[in-house]
Amino acid sequence: MAAQSITLGIDLGTTSVKAALLEDAPSHPSGFVVLASCTRPSRADTESQAAVPQGREQDVSRIIQALNECLAALPQQQLRKVKAIGVSGQMHGILLWEISQGCEWMEGTATPLFEARAVSPLVTWQDGRCSSEFLASLPQPSSHLSVATGFGCATIFWLLKNSPELLQSYNAAGTIQDYVVAMLCGLRRPLMSDQNAASWGYFNTQSQSWNMDILRSSGFPVHLLPDIAQPGSVAGRTSHTWFEIPKGTRVGVAMGDLQASVYSCMDQKTDAVLNISTSVQLAASMPSGFQPAQTPDPAAPVAYFPYFDRTYLGVAASLNGGNVLGTFVHMLVQWMEDLGLKVEETTVYSQMIQAAVQQRDTCLTITPTVLGERHLPDQLASVTRISSSDLSLGHVTRALCRGIVQNLLSMLPCEQLREWGVERVRGSGSALSRNEVLKQEVQRAFPLPVSFGQDVDAAVGAALIMLRRSLDPMDS
Repeated sequence: MAAQSITLGIDLGTTSVKAALLEDAPSHPSGFVVLASCTRPSRADTESQAAVPQGREQDVSRIIQALNECLAALPQQQLRKVKAIGVSGQMHGILLWEISQGCEWMEGTATPLFEARAVSPLVTWQDGRCSSEFLASLPQPSSHLSVATGFGCATIFWLLKNSPELLQSYNAAGTIQDYVVAMLCGLRRPLMSDQNAASWGYFNTQSQSWNMDILRSSGFPVHLLPDIAQPGSVAGRTSHTWFEIPKGTRVGVAMGDLQASVYSCMDQKTDAVLNISTSVQLAASMPSGFQPAQTPDPAAPVAYFPYFDRTYLGVAASLNGGNVLGTFVHMLVQWMEDLGLKVEETTVYSQMIQAAVQQRDTCLTITPTVLGERHLPDQLASVTRISSSDLSLGHVTRALCRGIVQNLLSMLPCEQLREWGVERVRGSGSALSRNEVLKQEVQRAFPLPVSFGQDVDAAVGAALIMLRRSLDPMDS
């Protein structure tokens, strides 16, 4: 009997860490089964010391703690059989670390694990420190993708101007998923996939290289830029036993959470994938050989991101998703505190969804862009068509969920999806999987068949890439 081929997938998201164990199952329709999965909240948001109030930062040690909690919750006997590890995570963000001191391995304990050490905070994709004026002062990239606030290279430019001492304290940089791969493998130089490099800006996807000359001429610390490798190719092998995962286990070059989610959901090239988590993405596969125009258009609502095997996804990426619902819940809790009442956010969330399920329709219209959009950074949210009969919690929650979906479709209309050959929409993501009202609004908005996946799709996608590559003799 052939040995089990089991892979571990990890997704380091904005609000939670997810892990999934996959096993090869040739007789199963999908070719694999999910043996176990786990989700843990990271609770990593922290106050920015350098960029108040626009800064959005996270404590890396808390993210790693949530990762360790996920690994501890998985069946340890299955971890012993893991042959490869795939890692995905939130794109665009950046953290800095000191090579050889970025983590400490706890090997004297009952459970071998690592903890973060000489690292900076993670400046996330939600960061707003780079104003439109600051971005306009930066050099024009040689790339088909524009640079926006929250993108890694824009953040480094901001730090170069406002906190140069922080940059001088470290000698490596990457996304949170690149950091985890580097720590697991003990890499002397971080590796980054073109998926994550493109999300940083100043990366040319055709030449697969950073805009070195442009960046150098602007005084950018190019030594911090990671080396480029293909997503899911082998970055290295685990340098220590990790929980029960053996030392020497293959670890893939980290991929973007968008691409990993799409990979787990897109059964056919004619599928579009709608992911609603903290933010929202609607993505469809571009035909083989497609090359985006090489001139960036900051006002374009659709961007083309690298996928796998030198192909592209057409993506509408909205900044306003589950985070908008979270903002609404927080506002309600704050109002009630101001009135002398104490209510948990989880209670408010479940009650408002329940109220909106009962309220099947509303004339209230909410444009939910409290965070603006990358192509419209100065846009704010609005509420219109207010009448005295539409002021219940159910009406407002229904209108808010509808607004999130309609805002995305204003960026990438169904007509465009049809022109791309899309025949079905696959829904995924944490905010969508646990919100019946959002599901109803998605089904109402799309004149195409819609099906829904799970909360751990990016972790499954990361594991699936490694599973298929471990089974391919060309990749062994």
